[in-house]
Amino acid sequence: METQRIAIYPGSFDPPTNGHLDIVGRAARLFDRVVIGVGRNLSKKTVFTADERVALMQEACGRLNNIEVRTFDSLQVEFAREVGATFIIRGIRALSDFEFEFEMANMNRRLAEDLEMVFLMTAPEYLFVSASRVKELASFGASVDGLVPANVAKALAKKAKHGLRTGATEPAD
Repeated sequence: METQRIAIYPGSFDPPTNGHLDIVGRAARLFDRVVIGVGRNLSKKTVFTADERVALMQEACGRLNNIEVRTFDSLQVEFAREVGATFIIRGIRALSDFEFEFEMANMNRRLAEDLEMVFLMTAPEYLFVSASRVKELASFGASVDGLVPANVAKALAKKAKHGLRTGATEPAD
């Protein structure tokens, strides 16, 4: 029996961008199953709640049949073990991303040497796209078309009408 190659792609995805979806699409071709882990970090201020981010990502990834989206509030290595993954996917846009990811990869290796980190370079057209920049543009009413999926642009516009701000509160479990 052949073992399934399962990977996680963890992040805050606040909001999901076309850069994130580029990584998801390529990961979906490399692995049998990819579990997108939407971080539920109560100390991080977000525009969208974790449930909203899951819904946005699910809709944006709807055409991919080997993708699952769920929240997590643990270490990446614990989340990977929970879903049976042996790979952790990370996207890299610039040298500064590499430095951060290099440190994270070494810490993850110390915690779980059986997990492999897989780094995917963001496509050139998305090198400048970050969730932070997208939120900043949306807060000033600028178009985010082409930077995020259509469903995310719509959700950001709706939030912007009511004063886009970080600080969405997560309900207590």
